[in-house]
Amino acid sequence: MLQVALARQAVTVSELADRLSVSTMTIRRDLETLASQGMLTRVHGGAVPTSASASMGPNPRASFGENAVHRLAEKERIGAAAAHLVNDGETILLDVGTTVLQLARHIRDRTLTVITNNLAVYEELLLASEIELMLLGGVVDRHYRSLNGYLAEEALRQVRADRLFLSASAIRVSDLSVLDDTAVDLRLKRGMIAAASQVVLLADAEKFDQLRPTRVCGPDRIDVLVTERSVPTQVLRAFAESGIQVIAA
Repeated sequence: MLQVALARQAVTVSELADRLSVSTMTIRRDLETLASQGMLTRVHGGAVPTSASASMGPNPRASFGENAVHRLAEKERIGAAAAHLVNDGETILLDVGTTVLQLARHIRDRTLTVITNNLAVYEELLLASEIELMLLGGVVDRHYRSLNGYLAEEALRQVRADRLFLSASAIRVSDLSVLDDTAVDLRLKRGMIAAASQVVLLADAEKFDQLRPTRVCGPDRIDVLVTERSVPTQVLRAFAESGIQVIAA
């Protein structure tokens, strides 16, 4: 959304809704979020970029709204590719993360049970009548628009899912470890992994070979990687040789 505004110097609610295949209500809400963070200026019927948005890049402490518009086109492709793995009638777990949100936008018309602690996903699927939506309890993290803590962890022990769509702050190429920014969500992510029959990792190219302080899991817990074609061939080959199905969108 922000990338479109930067490219065109102005965007309207209707053109964003058409481009992203979401409701105008969702677009207005996201624009208000970005405006509150100083990334866009709201005008009648749409928005224009601010000077602050022009220098935005990847930032491990960026808010959900900031991350949602960073590399948006790449995340859209990954989300669309991941949606093809979902079968009607399944129960799926959706992790926090902006790429996972793009997946949610491609399954709104499916017949599914979705379990999540991602508040943006909850808002996206709230009006999807064929989706049974289960929101994990817990403490609200407004910065990352998520729920975490003991209540969410306890709820995960009571559910089982066909697939988990897992996000990552970084992936260490040397040993293919999935890394996260803090230990706060570590137990929750591991609980999601334990609750799912299949784990699908969603990661854009910028996530590879970065360092983050906590290790979520190794490649032995990942079944499928959905990423970009721009990831180096040798990295994709390393995942495939570890027995992981690789989908490069």
